[in-house]
Amino acid sequence: MAKQTKRKQAAVEAVDRTKHYSVEEAATLVKSCATGKFDETIEIAINLGVDPRHADQMVRGSVAMPNGTGKDVRVAVFAREAKADEAKAAGAELVGAEELAEAIQNGESGFDRVIATPDMMGVVGRLGKVLGPRGLMPNPKLGTVTADIDAAVKAAKAGEVQFRVEKAGVVHAGIGKASFDSAKIAENASAFIDAIRKARPSGAKGTYIKKITLSSTMGPGVFIEDSSAA
Repeated sequence: MAKQTKRKQAAVEAVDRTKHYSVEEAATLVKSCATGKFDETIEIAINLGVDPRHADQMVRGSVAMPNGTGKDVRVAVFAREAKADEAKAAGAELVGAEELAEAIQNGESGFDRVIATPDMMGVVGRLGKVLGPRGLMPNPKLGTVTADIDAAVKAAKAGEVQFRVEKAGVVHAGIGKASFDSAKIAENASAFIDAIRKARPSGAKGTYIKKITLSSTMGPGVFIEDSSAA
C-alpha cells in the first residue's frame, strides 16, 4: 500500500497545475497518474463559453473514438420484425417493442445506449421519465432514432461517445482506459475536442472553448493548452 501511495504521489507531483500541456503530453501524464488497482477511465472535460438555456447555444452530438472507449457497451433497441432481427444480428443485448418498454418501466436497466426505429417513438416516448434523467432518450440528432439499426448498434459497440453540454457550460465524457497507450489516449482526446469544436452553435459568442482538462478516474486533472483546441 505504501508503494502504491508513493507512486501516486510522485505521479501527482509531476503535474504542473499552472501549466497547459499539449494533448500528447497530457495523455502521457494522465496515464502515468492512473495508479489505481482497476483500469481507470480516461475522462475529458471542456468548459465552453455557452449558456445552454438558450436553444441557439446548445452543444450536443456524438463522435466515434478512433480507438474505442474500452467499455463494453450494452445496447437496447426498440424495433419490430425485420428491424428487430437486424438489431439482434448487430449485437444488441435487449430488443423489443411494448414488452421492452414494460420491462424498463419495471426496473430493467442493463443497457448503456437506447436506439429506436422512427415508428417506435410513440412507445419510447412513454419512458421519458425513466430514460431522460439517464441521458438515454433516443434522439435523431444523435443518430439513435434511425432506420439504419445495424449501423447504429455497431457504432455504439465500436466506441461512439455521445456528448451534451450541461447547465454550467461543461461537456464531459469517458474517452478511453488507462490501459490504452498514451498515443491512443491522445488520438481519442483530439477526436473529441475536434467534435466539440465542429459542434459550435450559432449563438456562441466570444471564446468558445475556455478550458480543457484530461484526467483519470482517480488521478489529478491536467490542463490542455488552448492552441491544441483552436
